[in-house]
Amino acid sequence: MTRVAVNGVTGQMGAAVLSTATDRDVEVVVGFATSDVETVSGVPVVHPDDAADAFAEYDVDAVVDFAVPEGALTVVDAAAEAGVPVVVGTTGFDEDGVARLREASERIPVLKATNFSQGIQVLQRLVTEAVATLDDYDLELMETHHNRKVDAPSGTANTLLETVQAVRDVDPVYGREGHAPREDDEIGVLARRAGDIRGEHELVVAGNDEVLSLSHRAEDRGVFAAGALDAAVWLLGRDAGWYDFGEVVDA
Repeated sequence: MTRVAVNGVTGQMGAAVLSTATDRDVEVVVGFATSDVETVSGVPVVHPDDAADAFAEYDVDAVVDFAVPEGALTVVDAAAEAGVPVVVGTTGFDEDGVARLREASERIPVLKATNFSQGIQVLQRLVTEAVATLDDYDLELMETHHNRKVDAPSGTANTLLETVQAVRDVDPVYGREGHAPREDDEIGVLARRAGDIRGEHELVVAGNDEVLSLSHRAEDRGVFAAGALDAAVWLLGRDAGWYDFGEVVDA
């Protein structure tokens, strides 16, 4: 059984990982959080600053991270020192943060993904094909999440945007206001926040009197938790390096 530490264990995704782990050959042995909670669902909670000691005390095999950038980097740095693989689900890193993750991947396996849904992986591949084939059609990208999500657009939306830009030279326009005629080389990007929506993403490809809509909707956060746990198990025994969730899906 794989012994996993969860960073951001007191958050919504942390709770989803704890719940989903019971259906897999995975045991969550310790969690990291900055709150004053001592345990969550029977799992001891440790401050991220004490992650190095916790890795040794709880004999951790891998880390699943769904926190905030600062807390994620603290735990990743400790994991690099301890030789513990990390699955990073946190989004919103700046360039320096991504550079630190890359540095850690020179010492340990690091798998960073903005979304751990198998469906999103398939969507990315469909987006590549559609954008390349319909190369003169207009593009609009929309995403919707719950009202507590802090980064906008979402990490998944940014990944889809990068997927589009790998095929076509388009510039993102984040919302529109006033006199804003559409340019040929742009892609509109819209972020919506409401209620408890788990995650919806849609790319609209329109032209030639037709509209192609490629979309994905997550019905439960357990989808992402399950994918992250599968990625943690998959990382075991891998060489140090930078990995992608698509490799887990294809395995």
